[in-house]
Amino acid sequence: MSDLALRWNGDTDSADLAVESDDLARDLGLDTAVMLSLFLDRRAADGDPLPDGESDRRGWWADALPVADGDHIGSRLWMLARATRTQETLTRAEEYVREALQWMLDDLVASRVEVTAEYAHTSALVLTVEIYRPGREGPTRYRFERIWRAQES
Repeated sequence: MSDLALRWNGDTDSADLAVESDDLARDLGLDTAVMLSLFLDRRAADGDPLPDGESDRRGWWADALPVADGDHIGSRLWMLARATRTQETLTRAEEYVREALQWMLDDLVASRVEVTAEYAHTSALVLTVEIYRPGREGPTRYRFERIWRAQES
């Protein structure tokens, strides 16, 4: 089964539907699933500190009625929008990405997921994700840059 293809635009830090030959493109791989998993806003947990000035815990309305217990869409990366540039922020980013992609391991889409968060020279947060699929050699690698700028500590 294929998804409609989303393509990441690093200049605008966003994704949009891809068009090929005057039709919507299809994604037979993981690209669209990874982008939706990482960049849709998962609801903040009750104990999560929200970014300054935020009161909305966000999240997708259908997560209130999951098909499987604990099944949620998206990630909590949005909560790092105003985070300071620290090792703790990098650790939280890696944790949020792993959490968002856990479904791939649970559903046996991936045998392993590796995540690295770092700061680029421009102070932007950079996420590198490697997904190892069963029966395939080597990982599928994603790199997302300039997602949001962390405040200098």
